[in-house]
Amino acid sequence: MPTRKLISFDWAMKKRLRSKANFEILEGFLSELLKEDVRIQEVLESESNKETRSDRFNRVDLKVKNAKDDIIIIEVQYDREFDFLQRIFYGTAKAVTEHMQQGAAYSEIKKVISVSILYFDLGQGTDYVYHGTTSFKGLHNSDVLQLSWRQRAMFGRDEVYELLPEYWLIKVNSFDDVAKDTLDEWIYFLKNEEIRDDFHAKGLEKAKAELDIMKLSEEERRAYAAYQEDLHYQASMTESTWTAAKMEGRKEEKKAIALNLLQSNLLDIKKIAAMTGLTVEEVKGLKTD
Repeated sequence: MPTRKLISFDWAMKKRLRSKANFEILEGFLSELLKEDVRIQEVLESESNKETRSDRFNRVDLKVKNAKDDIIIIEVQYDREFDFLQRIFYGTAKAVTEHMQQGAAYSEIKKVISVSILYFDLGQGTDYVYHGTTSFKGLHNSDVLQLSWRQRAMFGRDEVYELLPEYWLIKVNSFDDVAKDTLDEWIYFLKNEEIRDDFHAKGLEKAKAELDIMKLSEEERRAYAAYQEDLHYQASMTESTWTAAKMEGRKEEKKAIALNLLQSNLLDIKKIAAMTGLTVEEVKGLKTD
């Protein structure tokens, strides 16, 4: 199928999607993900607006408000973070407090939806899209707590989870490149930076027109190429650090085994060195440590 090579979604979030003229692209993505028609009212202040060098290439985020007055945080993350789940919880909690007027009733708290587009393997699981909500299940009867009719009328929501933060995790690298529905068409674009001509998901037609690399100015193309090169460098550095840490860990394991063998007096130093892969000098050094 014919495709068009486009700029990456994170670059688009930095340079293109903050413009009201391009809200249609973000609206399309969010509409396909949330299975409802999303209309963006404005782009709100986010961490990407206050960019720091430490996370300039690792993380890009965009915070928007939709027509229902919900706050939606869209984030692209490249490098692994073991405490990532805690960080997105912190992000939603921060958004709740930032957008609550002083002295306002709790009923005025904004609904927050966190959407994370991940280019690393988070946790263990076989799917590539995960949805997290909060529900309250009965301890004795196993029933799920529901809103009363008065609450539904007051808040304009039908379910308890609709009042509380929601989390969407898209594990891009786990997608198998087979687009089975319109959301998959978006994930295909997120993974491959291409949109096939037979795709028809909301927002993709506009994305093809606005995010075409060939439509960038010469200066923008150079900046984009430099950004991509920096991403590759950051990924390489992360992988090298991870590999070095694993190797160091293995060496410490070998030293522990060698020390146990030394203390058992079952083998001489040369045999211990041969078994563990350490040098004779390293094994001797363990005796004096």
